[in-house]
Amino acid sequence: MSKKNKKELKCKDVEDVIYTDAPKKILKRLECGNKRFMKDKLRNEKQGSVQRKKWNTTQEPFAIVLSCADSRVVPELVFDTGLGELFVVRVAGNIANTDSIASIEYAVAVLGCRLIVVLGHEGCGAVGAAMDGKDMGYNLNHLLVNILPAVKACGCDASKDNVIVENALHAANELTARSEIISGAVKDSGLKIHTGYYHLESGKVDFDKKSPCKKKKD
Repeated sequence: MSKKNKKELKCKDVEDVIYTDAPKKILKRLECGNKRFMKDKLRNEKQGSVQRKKWNTTQEPFAIVLSCADSRVVPELVFDTGLGELFVVRVAGNIANTDSIASIEYAVAVLGCRLIVVLGHEGCGAVGAAMDGKDMGYNLNHLLVNILPAVKACGCDASKDNVIVENALHAANELTARSEIISGAVKDSGLKIHTGYYHLESGKVDFDKKSPCKKKKD
């Protein structure tokens, strides 16, 4: 098919996406919702009693978002979505650990989701703590160890924003490296995994930023 014959998706084409749609179409829906969020034009749809009744006994989210727990980063708002549309897993540093991976496996294997977005954000405190390297106590240290590969890849002198981007890429890679369910869905069911970088002031999400860091050899 030539480029001329390929139809470019527009926002009006993706407003009613469902979980069985092509990941490309679902990603476009997220991009369009994010544009509305940036312009303070949220539709605030699918959030009332009709939606609560519709999803009383089941759910069919069209995308999975692995996001940081930061109170300033709310995927349902960032992408202008309503009840039942996103399967959101939130953990400090948007890390791919056993618990977050297991939750995502459920959404992939049981709910049939075909799109995952690992959403990092500007000014991430968890990444900053990992870069500082201070003893934060047993529980936080256990979490921060998941961010250290990104710190190592970027080096001690890297900017925090660069490590944040690298950390999202690392988490995305971990999803397939540590999960047969997720890697199998990528191979056999067309599951797509993307990364995002959220800007706190503008509200913009940059999708699929490339690694700004050179991998350091051991």
